[in-house]
Amino acid sequence: MLRCFLLFSFLGITHAQSFHTFMSCSQTPYPDLCFHFINPNHNIPTTDVHQSYHITRFRNSAIRATLNQAMVAHHHLLSAMDLASFDDDYRVKSALIDCLELYEDSITELNRSMMNSMGAHSIDHLTLLSASLANHQTCRDGFRDFGFSSHYLNIIFPHQILSNFSKLISNSLAITKIAAVTATTSSTPYSQRILAGSFPKWVSGDDRMLLRDTTVKRADMVVAQDGSGNFRTISEAVAAAAEVRKASERRFVIYVKGGIYRENVVIKKTLKNVMMIGDGMGATIVTAMKNVKDGSTTFRSATFAVVGEGFIAKDMTFENRAGPEKHQAVALRTNADRSIFYRCSFKGYQDTLYAHSNRHFFRECHIYGTIDFIFGDGASVFQNCNIFVRKPMENQKNTVTAQARSDPNENTGFVIHNSVVRAAPDLKAVEGVYKTYLGRPWKAYSRTVVMRNVLDGLIEPAGWLPWGGDFGLKTVYYGEFKNSGGGASTMRRVQWPGYHVMKTEAEAERFTVESFLEGGGWIPGTGVPFGNGV
Repeated sequence: MLRCFLLFSFLGITHAQSFHTFMSCSQTPYPDLCFHFINPNHNIPTTDVHQSYHITRFRNSAIRATLNQAMVAHHHLLSAMDLASFDDDYRVKSALIDCLELYEDSITELNRSMMNSMGAHSIDHLTLLSASLANHQTCRDGFRDFGFSSHYLNIIFPHQILSNFSKLISNSLAITKIAAVTATTSSTPYSQRILAGSFPKWVSGDDRMLLRDTTVKRADMVVAQDGSGNFRTISEAVAAAAEVRKASERRFVIYVKGGIYRENVVIKKTLKNVMMIGDGMGATIVTAMKNVKDGSTTFRSATFAVVGEGFIAKDMTFENRAGPEKHQAVALRTNADRSIFYRCSFKGYQDTLYAHSNRHFFRECHIYGTIDFIFGDGASVFQNCNIFVRKPMENQKNTVTAQARSDPNENTGFVIHNSVVRAAPDLKAVEGVYKTYLGRPWKAYSRTVVMRNVLDGLIEPAGWLPWGGDFGLKTVYYGEFKNSGGGASTMRRVQWPGYHVMKTEAEAERFTVESFLEGGGWIPGTGVPFGNGV
């Protein structure tokens, strides 16, 4: 004890400081790394008088250390790009390009989390940290898409840097969770908050009007293949919007007239608060066919990719027509925080809808696919949707979801609420030939809740499928609550420790739009209807 006290004294740390440092770091998953990267002399409290304030300071120190490590990782990625030869295998370059973008995104997100404007809303910090962890996992997954092992990635990129970054994120998530508990002890619980009107609070009045309108009364730009608009392609309109908007964050509306748009579209991070309105999910169709078999990573295969915060799509179809034999082929990817998809259709086979990271709300959408066709590490609610399971290739099994939560402190997961899961027409005739499950755990802490849905008879009695062996079966959270239909019985469901049949509304309350997404703060202004209760 005296030896420890002398060491702390030598470092210039008071007894109170050393105590709080130990208590804070010891509660993280990787305490040694916490002690190594955080300087307690500058960031740890010397008194308990303002505990919440000091925990916030400590959290900021943890996030700052994580940000610094992200910058180190990004620097090494740039060096790897400069030194590597891609003449023999362009797939390595493709995966590295993804990693560069993903780490750049993490640097931006971690910087945002350091900003004072984030205030005391710990759910925002958890969202940003969870997104950074998803970015890290996606970087590694890009190499796995092409059959490269983790060892291959370590050859071109120092293992310790990647390892430290992921561990520092886990530490930051744990500390942020402590801060969240401290901050909410004196606040009103989610279940007691009163919503204004029938929409979540995070949607502006103007957005509500736009979403309620049956005709497009206000559009900043019009896309039409026949030349009657400002542009003939969506990509041209998006590029022009980025130039016109500059630093503006007001809602920007792009009306896309009916037609089949054969293009890959990206809404970049700098292009915020864009709203795209079509003429209907069967009329305005964006389609392409990038896929893993032809050399794209899963991340890069998306027909339509959204990164810019606050994106809204209404009355459109997003399709990847590569077909089941091409394996991973994404129709839409969203890692845009607070993005909304209203009356949209997503068509593909394996990996149709990539809810990559951050918070999303899907309302009255149609989603088609076969294997893991709703997947990713987003915090996503699917409400009043129709989920259509298609016919896969021979000897394949269908899995509706593959959620990718990899840390127990992430605030991510999928909630399917008041929807219908049924066979698409191509599967209906041969429904008994192929087995269909509600989901399987892509990552160890995968979380999916299915409540008050109609589950057709195609769902296997076991309900859920292992990923491999006993991976994640103790750490997942798979919950079901008051579903109906031929596939809803829980009598013969899996007996995993992580599977739960929720008995009360209080249990299910945690996964409502308000509790899970804090949707009351950002959905109402868009005018998208939503159900907030269980």
